[in-house]
Amino acid sequence: MVRFDFLIVGAGLAGAVLAERIASQLNQKVLIVEKRDHIGGNCYDYRNVDGILVQQYGPHIFHTSSERVFKYLSRFTDWTNYRHKVVGFYRNQYYPIPINLDTVNLFYGLNLENEQELNNFLAQKRVKLARVENSRDVVVSRFGEELYGAFVKHYTKKQWGRYPEELDKSVLERLVCRYDRNPYYFTDTFQGMPASGYTKMFERMLDKPNIQIRLNTDFFKIKNEIKYDRLIYTGRLDQFFNYQFGRLDYRGIHFVFENINRKSYQPYCVVNHSEMNVDYSRVTEFKKFYETICRNTVICKEYFNGDGEPCYPVLDKKNSALLKKYKKKISNLNNVLFLGRLACFKYLDMDQVVDASLDTFESEILPFRLAG
Repeated sequence: MVRFDFLIVGAGLAGAVLAERIASQLNQKVLIVEKRDHIGGNCYDYRNVDGILVQQYGPHIFHTSSERVFKYLSRFTDWTNYRHKVVGFYRNQYYPIPINLDTVNLFYGLNLENEQELNNFLAQKRVKLARVENSRDVVVSRFGEELYGAFVKHYTKKQWGRYPEELDKSVLERLVCRYDRNPYYFTDTFQGMPASGYTKMFERMLDKPNIQIRLNTDFFKIKNEIKYDRLIYTGRLDQFFNYQFGRLDYRGIHFVFENINRKSYQPYCVVNHSEMNVDYSRVTEFKKFYETICRNTVICKEYFNGDGEPCYPVLDKKNSALLKKYKKKISNLNNVLFLGRLACFKYLDMDQVVDASLDTFESEILPFRLAG
Protein backbone atom coordinates (compact mmCIF):
# COMPACT_ATOMS: atom_id res chain seq x y z
CA MET A 1 0.00 0.00 0.00
CA VAL A 2 1.28 3.48 -0.95
CA ARG A 3 2.01 5.72 2.00
CA PHE A 4 1.43 9.46 1.62
CA ASP A 5 3.26 12.19 3.45
CA PHE A 6 0.05 14.23 3.68
CA LEU A 7 -3.62 13.39 3.42
CA ILE A 8 -5.71 16.48 2.67
CA VAL A 9 -9.47 16.36 3.14
CA GLY A 10 -11.18 18.74 0.71
CA ALA A 11 -10.14 20.17 -2.66
CA GLY A 12 -11.19 23.76 -2.01
CA LEU A 13 -8.86 26.73 -1.62
CA ALA A 14 -7.24 25.70 1.67
CA GLY A 15 -6.61 22.14 0.52
CA ALA A 16 -5.39 23.15 -2.93
CA VAL A 17 -2.96 25.81 -1.66
CA LEU A 18 -1.36 23.46 0.86
CA ALA A 19 -1.21 20.58 -1.61
CA GLU A 20 0.53 22.79 -4.16
CA ARG A 21 3.01 24.17 -1.62
CA ILE A 22 3.86 20.75 -0.18
CA ALA A 23 4.27 19.17 -3.61
CA SER A 24 6.25 22.06 -5.09
CA GLN A 25 8.44 23.09 -2.17
CA LEU A 26 8.93 19.79 -0.34
CA ASN A 27 8.44 17.33 -3.21
CA GLN A 28 6.39 15.08 -0.96
CA LYS A 29 3.45 12.84 -1.76
CA VAL A 30 0.00 14.32 -1.23
CA LEU A 31 -3.38 12.64 -1.48
CA ILE A 32 -6.49 14.84 -1.66
CA VAL A 33 -9.84 13.21 -0.96
CA GLU A 34 -12.93 15.15 -2.01
CA LYS A 35 -16.52 14.07 -1.41
CA ARG A 36 -17.82 16.02 -4.40
CA ASP A 37 -17.30 15.09 -8.05
CA HIS A 38 -15.07 18.11 -8.73
CA ILE A 39 -12.17 20.13 -7.39
CA GLY A 40 -12.40 23.80 -6.44
CA GLY A 41 -14.80 23.62 -3.51
CA ASN A 42 -17.42 26.36 -3.60
CA CYS A 43 -15.35 28.23 -6.22
CA TYR A 44 -16.07 25.53 -8.82
CA ASP A 45 -17.27 26.81 -12.20
CA TYR A 46 -17.99 25.32 -15.63
CA ARG A 47 -18.99 26.45 -19.12
CA ASN A 48 -22.51 25.67 -20.26
CA VAL A 49 -23.59 24.96 -23.83
CA ASP A 50 -23.66 28.69 -24.63
CA GLY A 51 -20.12 29.24 -23.38
CA ILE A 52 -21.23 31.03 -20.20
CA LEU A 53 -18.95 30.42 -17.23
CA VAL A 54 -21.39 29.38 -14.50
CA GLN A 55 -20.43 29.32 -10.82
CA GLN A 56 -22.22 26.35 -9.29
CA TYR A 57 -22.19 27.71 -5.74
CA GLY A 58 -23.04 31.33 -6.36
CA PRO A 59 -20.88 34.33 -7.24
CA HIS A 60 -17.25 34.38 -6.14
CA ILE A 61 -15.43 37.61 -6.96
CA PHE A 62 -11.75 37.73 -6.16
CA HIS A 63 -10.53 40.73 -4.18
CA THR A 64 -7.61 41.31 -1.86
CA SER A 65 -5.22 43.94 -0.62
CA SER A 66 -2.57 41.31 0.06
CA GLU A 67 0.17 41.45 -2.54
CA ARG A 68 1.42 38.06 -1.36
CA VAL A 69 -1.95 36.40 -2.00
CA PHE A 70 -2.37 38.08 -5.39
CA LYS A 71 1.12 37.15 -6.57
CA TYR A 72 0.70 33.57 -5.41
CA LEU A 73 -2.58 32.97 -7.24
CA SER A 74 -1.29 34.84 -10.31
CA ARG A 75 1.12 31.93 -10.86
CA PHE A 76 -1.90 29.91 -11.91
CA THR A 77 -4.17 32.39 -13.66
CA ASP A 78 -4.41 35.69 -15.45
CA TRP A 79 -7.09 38.12 -14.28
CA THR A 80 -9.81 40.17 -15.90
CA ASN A 81 -10.35 43.82 -15.02
CA TYR A 82 -13.81 43.17 -13.59
CA ARG A 83 -14.88 45.46 -10.74
CA HIS A 84 -17.86 44.28 -8.76
CA LYS A 85 -21.03 46.34 -8.44
CA VAL A 86 -24.00 45.28 -6.33
CA VAL A 87 -27.40 46.91 -6.28
CA GLY A 88 -30.44 46.45 -4.10
CA PHE A 89 -33.84 46.17 -5.76
CA TYR A 90 -36.47 47.84 -3.60
CA ARG A 91 -39.94 48.93 -4.69
CA ASN A 92 -39.10 48.65 -8.40
CA GLN A 93 -35.95 50.74 -8.13
CA TYR A 94 -32.24 49.81 -8.18
CA TYR A 95 -30.08 51.31 -5.42
CA PRO A 96 -26.27 51.16 -5.06
CA ILE A 97 -25.01 48.80 -2.34
CA PRO A 98 -23.17 49.54 -0.05
CA ILE A 99 -25.22 52.61 0.79
CA ASN A 100 -23.54 55.71 -0.61
CA LEU A 101 -24.33 59.30 -1.59
CA ASP A 102 -26.31 58.19 -4.64
CA THR A 103 -28.30 55.63 -2.60
CA VAL A 104 -29.42 58.29 -0.14
CA ASN A 105 -30.23 60.84 -2.86
CA LEU A 106 -32.29 58.33 -4.80
CA PHE A 107 -34.07 56.93 -1.75
CA TYR A 108 -35.06 60.31 -0.30
CA GLY A 109 -35.32 62.31 -3.54
CA LEU A 110 -32.49 64.61 -2.53
CA ASN A 111 -29.58 66.28 -4.28
CA LEU A 112 -26.83 66.07 -1.67
CA GLU A 113 -23.48 66.86 -3.24
CA ASN A 114 -20.69 65.88 -0.86
CA GLU A 115 -19.63 64.02 2.27
CA GLN A 116 -20.43 66.88 4.62
CA GLU A 117 -23.98 67.25 3.33
CA LEU A 118 -24.57 63.50 3.54
CA ASN A 119 -23.16 63.29 7.05
CA ASN A 120 -25.32 66.19 8.18
CA PHE A 121 -28.40 64.57 6.69
CA LEU A 122 -27.75 61.17 8.25
CA ALA A 123 -27.10 62.81 11.61
CA GLN A 124 -30.79 63.73 11.63
CA LYS A 125 -31.81 60.15 10.81
CA ARG A 126 -29.54 58.21 13.14
CA VAL A 127 -31.06 56.65 16.24
CA LYS A 128 -29.15 57.78 19.31
CA LEU A 129 -28.49 54.87 21.64
CA ALA A 130 -26.81 54.68 25.01
CA ARG A 131 -25.38 51.27 24.07
CA VAL A 132 -25.11 49.26 20.87
CA GLU A 133 -26.21 45.80 21.94
CA ASN A 134 -27.16 43.95 18.74
CA SER A 135 -26.98 44.16 14.96
CA ARG A 136 -30.12 46.27 14.66
CA ASP A 137 -28.55 48.84 16.96
CA VAL A 138 -25.44 48.90 14.76
CA VAL A 139 -27.41 49.78 11.65
CA VAL A 140 -29.99 52.24 12.97
CA SER A 141 -27.26 54.14 14.82
CA ARG A 142 -25.46 54.61 11.49
CA PHE A 143 -28.23 54.92 8.91
CA GLY A 144 -31.52 55.47 10.73
CA GLU A 145 -34.74 53.46 10.70
CA GLU A 146 -35.80 54.03 7.06
CA LEU A 147 -32.66 52.82 5.31
CA TYR A 148 -32.45 49.98 7.82
CA GLY A 149 -36.01 48.91 7.03
CA ALA A 150 -35.51 49.09 3.27
CA PHE A 151 -32.14 47.39 2.79
CA VAL A 152 -31.14 45.54 5.95
CA LYS A 153 -33.97 44.30 8.14
CA HIS A 154 -35.63 41.71 5.91
CA TYR A 155 -32.48 40.83 3.94
CA THR A 156 -30.83 39.88 7.23
CA LYS A 157 -33.87 37.80 8.18
CA LYS A 158 -33.55 35.88 4.91
CA GLN A 159 -29.82 35.37 5.34
CA TRP A 160 -29.71 34.40 9.01
CA GLY A 161 -33.24 33.26 9.75
CA ARG A 162 -33.33 35.95 12.45
CA TYR A 163 -33.93 39.67 12.54
CA PRO A 164 -30.95 41.89 13.34
CA GLU A 165 -32.06 42.51 16.92
CA GLU A 166 -31.63 38.74 17.49
CA LEU A 167 -28.03 38.75 16.22
CA ASP A 168 -24.80 39.73 17.93
CA LYS A 169 -23.63 43.19 16.93
CA SER A 170 -20.53 41.72 15.26
CA VAL A 171 -22.65 40.22 12.47
CA LEU A 172 -23.53 43.58 10.86
CA GLU A 173 -20.60 45.68 12.00
CA ARG A 174 -19.08 45.11 8.56
CA LEU A 175 -21.76 47.27 6.93
CA VAL A 176 -20.39 50.60 5.79
CA CYS A 177 -21.77 53.86 4.48
CA ARG A 178 -19.78 55.51 1.72
CA TYR A 179 -19.90 59.25 1.69
CA ASP A 180 -18.94 59.52 -1.99
CA ARG A 181 -20.35 58.08 -5.21
CA ASN A 182 -18.05 55.07 -5.41
CA PRO A 183 -20.30 52.41 -7.02
CA TYR A 184 -17.99 49.44 -6.47
CA TYR A 185 -18.61 46.86 -3.79
CA PHE A 186 -14.96 46.26 -2.86
CA THR A 187 -12.16 48.72 -2.27
CA ASP A 188 -9.25 46.24 -2.31
CA THR A 189 -6.08 46.89 -4.28
CA PHE A 190 -6.38 43.75 -6.40
CA GLN A 191 -9.70 42.74 -7.96
CA GLY A 192 -10.91 40.67 -10.87
CA MET A 193 -12.04 37.28 -12.07
CA PRO A 194 -9.73 34.43 -13.12
CA ALA A 195 -9.46 34.89 -16.89
CA SER A 196 -10.35 31.25 -17.64
CA GLY A 197 -12.36 30.62 -14.49
CA TYR A 198 -11.65 29.23 -11.05
CA THR A 199 -11.66 25.55 -12.06
CA LYS A 200 -8.85 26.13 -14.56
CA MET A 201 -6.89 27.91 -11.83
CA PHE A 202 -7.32 24.94 -9.49
CA GLU A 203 -6.33 22.50 -12.22
CA ARG A 204 -3.04 24.33 -12.73
CA MET A 205 -2.39 24.45 -8.99
CA LEU A 206 -2.87 20.72 -8.59
CA ASP A 207 -1.15 19.56 -11.78
CA LYS A 208 1.79 17.95 -10.00
CA PRO A 209 3.02 14.35 -10.34
CA ASN A 210 3.16 13.89 -6.57
CA ILE A 211 -0.45 15.06 -6.00
CA GLN A 212 -3.17 12.44 -6.28
CA ILE A 213 -6.85 13.37 -6.15
CA ARG A 214 -9.74 11.04 -5.36
CA LEU A 215 -13.15 12.56 -6.08
CA ASN A 216 -16.48 11.19 -4.86
CA THR A 217 -14.62 9.99 -1.78
CA ASP A 218 -15.91 10.36 1.76
CA PHE A 219 -12.98 10.73 4.15
CA PHE A 220 -14.91 9.20 7.03
CA LYS A 221 -15.56 6.01 5.06
CA ILE A 222 -11.97 5.46 3.94
CA LYS A 223 -9.85 7.10 6.66
CA ASN A 224 -8.67 3.76 8.03
CA GLU A 225 -7.69 2.48 4.59
CA ILE A 226 -5.05 5.13 3.79
CA LYS A 227 -1.56 5.34 5.22
CA TYR A 228 -0.26 8.85 5.80
CA ASP A 229 2.01 10.82 8.12
CA ARG A 230 0.01 14.00 8.61
CA LEU A 231 -3.59 15.09 8.07
CA ILE A 232 -4.90 18.44 6.83
CA TYR A 233 -8.64 18.71 7.39
CA THR A 234 -10.88 21.35 5.75
CA GLY A 235 -14.30 19.82 6.33
CA ARG A 236 -16.86 20.45 9.03
CA LEU A 237 -15.29 20.72 12.46
CA ASP A 238 -18.15 19.05 14.32
CA GLN A 239 -18.26 16.15 11.86
CA PHE A 240 -14.57 15.38 12.44
CA PHE A 241 -15.44 14.61 16.06
CA ASN A 242 -18.62 12.77 15.09
CA TYR A 243 -20.76 15.60 16.49
CA GLN A 244 -19.68 14.64 20.00
CA PHE A 245 -20.91 17.89 21.57
CA GLY A 246 -23.67 18.60 19.05
CA ARG A 247 -23.88 20.27 15.66
CA LEU A 248 -22.45 23.68 14.91
CA ASP A 249 -25.02 25.72 13.01
CA TYR A 250 -24.44 27.12 9.55
CA ARG A 251 -26.73 29.08 7.33
CA GLY A 252 -26.82 27.27 4.05
CA ILE A 253 -27.88 28.30 0.56
CA HIS A 254 -30.09 26.52 -1.93
CA PHE A 255 -29.13 27.56 -5.47
CA VAL A 256 -31.80 27.55 -8.18
CA PHE A 257 -30.60 28.02 -11.75
CA GLU A 258 -32.70 29.19 -14.67
CA ASN A 259 -31.76 29.13 -18.35
CA ILE A 260 -33.48 32.07 -20.02
CA ASN A 261 -33.97 32.54 -23.73
CA ARG A 262 -32.97 36.18 -23.96
CA LYS A 263 -29.72 38.12 -24.03
CA SER A 264 -30.06 39.87 -20.68
CA TYR A 265 -32.10 39.34 -17.53
CA GLN A 266 -31.03 42.28 -15.31
CA PRO A 267 -28.74 45.30 -15.68
CA TYR A 268 -26.16 44.11 -13.12
CA CYS A 269 -24.30 40.88 -12.33
CA VAL A 270 -25.70 40.67 -8.80
CA VAL A 271 -28.94 42.15 -7.49
CA ASN A 272 -29.96 41.93 -3.82
CA HIS A 273 -33.67 41.61 -3.02
CA SER A 274 -34.34 43.04 0.40
CA GLU A 275 -38.15 42.98 0.45
CA MET A 276 -39.74 40.22 2.51
CA ASN A 277 -42.36 39.45 -0.15
CA VAL A 278 -39.54 38.09 -2.37
CA ASP A 279 -38.34 34.80 -0.88
CA TYR A 280 -34.92 34.66 -2.57
CA SER A 281 -32.12 36.92 -1.36
CA ARG A 282 -30.25 37.75 -4.56
CA VAL A 283 -30.02 36.98 -8.26
CA THR A 284 -26.77 36.49 -10.17
CA GLU A 285 -26.49 36.72 -13.96
CA PHE A 286 -23.21 35.01 -14.78
CA LYS A 287 -22.55 36.14 -18.35
CA LYS A 288 -22.05 39.70 -17.15
CA PHE A 289 -18.94 38.79 -15.15
CA TYR A 290 -17.08 38.05 -18.38
CA GLU A 291 -19.22 40.07 -20.81
CA THR A 292 -20.04 36.85 -22.66
CA ILE A 293 -21.87 37.44 -25.93
CA CYS A 294 -24.57 34.86 -26.71
CA ARG A 295 -28.30 34.73 -27.33
CA ASN A 296 -29.24 33.16 -23.97
CA THR A 297 -28.45 33.83 -20.33
CA VAL A 298 -28.26 31.94 -17.02
CA ILE A 299 -29.34 33.26 -13.65
CA CYS A 300 -29.11 31.85 -10.15
CA LYS A 301 -31.53 32.65 -7.34
CA GLU A 302 -30.29 32.08 -3.79
CA TYR A 303 -32.48 30.88 -0.96
CA PHE A 304 -30.95 30.84 2.50
CA ASN A 305 -31.86 27.96 4.79
CA GLY A 306 -30.49 25.78 7.54
CA ASP A 307 -29.58 22.72 5.50
CA GLY A 308 -28.25 23.83 2.09
CA GLU A 309 -24.59 24.24 1.19
CA PRO A 310 -23.07 25.46 4.51
CA CYS A 311 -21.74 28.97 3.99
CA TYR A 312 -22.11 31.20 7.02
CA PRO A 313 -21.27 30.11 10.58
CA VAL A 314 -23.96 31.21 13.02
CA LEU A 315 -22.11 33.08 15.74
CA ASP A 316 -24.32 32.95 18.79
CA LYS A 317 -23.91 31.87 22.41
CA LYS A 318 -24.83 28.25 21.77
CA ASN A 319 -22.35 27.81 18.93
CA SER A 320 -19.63 29.75 20.73
CA ALA A 321 -19.90 27.32 23.65
CA LEU A 322 -19.74 24.32 21.33
CA LEU A 323 -16.80 25.80 19.46
CA LYS A 324 -14.78 26.09 22.68
CA LYS A 325 -15.36 22.41 23.39
CA TYR A 326 -14.28 21.36 19.90
CA LYS A 327 -11.20 23.60 20.02
CA LYS A 328 -10.19 21.92 23.25
CA LYS A 329 -10.38 18.57 21.45
CA ILE A 330 -8.18 19.96 18.65
CA SER A 331 -5.52 21.00 21.15
CA ASN A 332 -5.11 17.36 22.17
CA LEU A 333 -4.42 16.13 18.63
CA ASN A 334 -1.05 15.60 17.01
CA ASN A 335 -0.31 15.80 13.29
CA VAL A 336 -3.71 17.23 12.33
CA LEU A 337 -4.20 20.75 10.96
CA PHE A 338 -7.65 22.36 10.65
CA LEU A 339 -8.05 25.00 7.92
CA GLY A 340 -10.79 26.83 6.06
CA ARG A 341 -14.23 28.19 6.80
CA LEU A 342 -15.82 24.89 7.80
CA ALA A 343 -12.96 23.52 9.87
CA CYS A 344 -12.38 26.81 11.70
CA PHE A 345 -16.09 27.67 11.99
CA LYS A 346 -15.29 31.19 10.90
CA TYR A 347 -16.47 33.43 8.07
CA LEU A 348 -13.47 33.84 5.77
CA ASP A 349 -13.13 35.51 2.38
CA MET A 350 -11.21 33.70 -0.33
CA ASP A 351 -8.06 35.76 0.12
CA GLN A 352 -8.12 35.15 3.88
CA VAL A 353 -8.22 31.39 3.26
CA VAL A 354 -5.26 31.61 0.89
CA ASP A 355 -3.34 33.83 3.29
CA ALA A 356 -3.97 31.53 6.25
CA SER A 357 -2.96 28.49 4.18
CA LEU A 358 0.32 30.11 3.13
CA ASP A 359 0.97 31.07 6.76
CA THR A 360 0.27 27.50 7.87
CA PHE A 361 2.67 26.08 5.32
CA GLU A 362 5.43 28.48 6.33
CA SER A 363 4.95 28.23 10.08
CA GLU A 364 3.64 24.70 10.68
CA ILE A 365 4.71 22.48 7.78
CA LEU A 366 7.95 23.85 6.37
CA PRO A 367 9.82 24.05 9.71
CA PHE A 368 8.46 20.65 10.74
CA ARG A 369 9.74 19.00 7.56
CA LEU A 370 13.06 20.83 7.49
CA ALA A 371 13.68 19.77 11.08
CA GLY A 372 12.90 16.18 10.12
